[in-house]
Amino acid sequence: MKRQAKTRAWHHRHVHDPYVRQATEQGYRSRAAFKLMEIDDRDRLLRPGMTVVDLGCAPGGWCQVAAQRLKGQGRVVGVDLLPMTGLAGVEFIQADFTEPSTVLRIHTALGGRAADLVICDMAPNISGVAMADQAKTYALAELALVFACRCLQPKGAFLVKVFQGSGFEEYIRSLRALFKQVQVRKPGASRDRSREVYLLAREIRDIDRAVALD
Repeated sequence: MKRQAKTRAWHHRHVHDPYVRQATEQGYRSRAAFKLMEIDDRDRLLRPGMTVVDLGCAPGGWCQVAAQRLKGQGRVVGVDLLPMTGLAGVEFIQADFTEPSTVLRIHTALGGRAADLVICDMAPNISGVAMADQAKTYALAELALVFACRCLQPKGAFLVKVFQGSGFEEYIRSLRALFKQVQVRKPGASRDRSREVYLLAREIRDIDRAVALD
């Protein structure tokens, strides 16, 4: 009964969410598109001519924003285990980004260039057990960090979703050890009651050390 009540409450919030309505009206695939737009308006991450990798991209809201803001100049590669309907200006790879074969496919899709920006709005499948779900979240975030450090050019940027709580401070310390700038962002489109925040890391401190990550 408690699970049913929670499901009904989530459905009510979702249906009445202004960002959900805006996403539908404006043709975006998810409300998350507005989170990336707000962060980009503030931090100017996306520019024509860039190479961008979107990890965990389905259903494609962030890919849409990236492709729009590159204005047909540059490359956007989206990667996800789940299927995604094609998007203009986006090359989609349905695969596990932690697999070496997938990394090779991504580099090929980028034309052999290092990425200027890696974005990651992934979340694990939620079990309802808070500690286990938090641990899964940071396991994914760690894998995304390893990928970013191996894929980014030295002055590139990495934007990743995490949740405040256990593991948060440790993860920020990892970012600060590897990047010159690390900032916390909580866009308006992120629900107030949610513990989610976005960490923006720029400019790898030591590219050799970053590439050597296990």
